[in-house]
Amino acid sequence: MVDLRNGTTVAEFILVGFEQSSSSTRALLFALFLALYSLAMAMNGLIIFITWTDPRLNSPMYFFLGHLSFLDVCFITTTIPQMLIHLVVKNHIVSFASCLTQMYLVFGVGVAECILLAFMAYDRYVAICHPLSYAQIMSRQVCVKLVSTAWFFGLINGILLDYMTFRGPFCRDNHIENFFCEAPIVITLSCGDPQFSLKTIFADAVVVLLSPMVLIVISYARILASILGRASSSGRGKTFSTCASHLTVVIFFYTSAMFSYMNPRSTHGPDKDKPFSLLYTIITPMCNPIIYSFRNKEMKGAMVRALGRTSLA
Repeated sequence: MVDLRNGTTVAEFILVGFEQSSSSTRALLFALFLALYSLAMAMNGLIIFITWTDPRLNSPMYFFLGHLSFLDVCFITTTIPQMLIHLVVKNHIVSFASCLTQMYLVFGVGVAECILLAFMAYDRYVAICHPLSYAQIMSRQVCVKLVSTAWFFGLINGILLDYMTFRGPFCRDNHIENFFCEAPIVITLSCGDPQFSLKTIFADAVVVLLSPMVLIVISYARILASILGRASSSGRGKTFSTCASHLTVVIFFYTSAMFSYMNPRSTHGPDKDKPFSLLYTIITPMCNPIIYSFRNKEMKGAMVRALGRTSLA
């Protein structure tokens, strides 16, 4: 055990999670989160499969959607399996290296998803406002470069944020009041003054979250202006339906991420942090494929064909 009273450096952390809940509550949460995790993995896995194998879904929109689902699979796999294990075992200790690795993956994948959502909004803008030039502007090569850019900035940003979180020794309480290693909580456990690291992460969150948000807002403002200028009400309805799915996903993801990384720490607490952490770690990845598939006839048709092929096999 780590002796915190004599200033010994912390070499491991304890994820409090739902430790204080009763055994019956933890059993209920385990069944609920296991069902949500299984549903998210199955739905995102199906979208990855059909967008990468169905020749009818070869447009840039489905190319991006397949990569969004892949990011969601990576995102939930970094946090939820560990939480499920901690709901059934009493040992909630995680090593320093495990916490660092988990936080890097959460940062890297999360930032990549923020950027990818902005590129998806730009794709919709080009498709609706410049349909004649769409194939040329959003060529396969351009789409690959955009996805690679999202991954690159996500992984590089993860290195910066990991360094700011773990740059000093930890000699205070080693209990993390969440079900995974979340940076703002971990920073407050360091020996030195956490304000510089917290301000750096806040500034990074402003850039990472608001810059893509600006591109999203501009894209949809121009889309809205283009839609309102059309005479056909049926055309408006179809365009609104196409964009509504993406906007719903953006609202879910950005709202929870902004609360976690752009709010003052004085407004945070275990009762507030956990619901928002659950929202962007499991609820949003589970809802993404449902939102896209239920509002898209081509996706529903591709799913039926894929499930039909599986049944025949």
